[in-house]
Amino acid sequence: MIQAVMIMSTQGKPRLLKFYSYHAPEKHQDLVRAVFQLLSARPDSVSNFVKVDAIFGPGAKLIYKHLATLYLGFVFDGSENELAVLDLVQVFVETLDRCFKNVCELDIVFNFNKLHTILDEMILGGQVIETSSEQIMRSVEEIARLEKQSNTTSLIPKSISERFSR
Repeated sequence: MIQAVMIMSTQGKPRLLKFYSYHAPEKHQDLVRAVFQLLSARPDSVSNFVKVDAIFGPGAKLIYKHLATLYLGFVFDGSENELAVLDLVQVFVETLDRCFKNVCELDIVFNFNKLHTILDEMILGGQVIETSSEQIMRSVEEIARLEKQSNTTSLIPKSISERFSR
């Protein structure tokens, strides 16, 4: 089971935290700090697989990807295959690249609802439900299309620059 998805800047600021298993809200900042300290101390030449028993409990593992100014981390337990989670991270990165062209920290900050929609299409309750980047993009585009047709409040907000350019 996927326990958490974390995206944080290389300065340690959380940009997305999504927990699929319960962790007290007052502990979230401690978890982010501990994961950041662990990742920032690792050289680029080492494996992206990390045991995080001390942080998330027995059997917990973290697979992360370092992209420019971001760390993307997926925390999971022993019931998930490590290579399958590594592939899931890659699918997530590919989907972000399709949505935002060259994804950067500002895309994540200003389009967090779209980011959550992408994650919701991939993971439901800690279980992986979709691993096709194309299918995920179709679903996200369909949601956006339906919102335009219905003229309701958008579930995926327009970027900040589009809002203020009117």
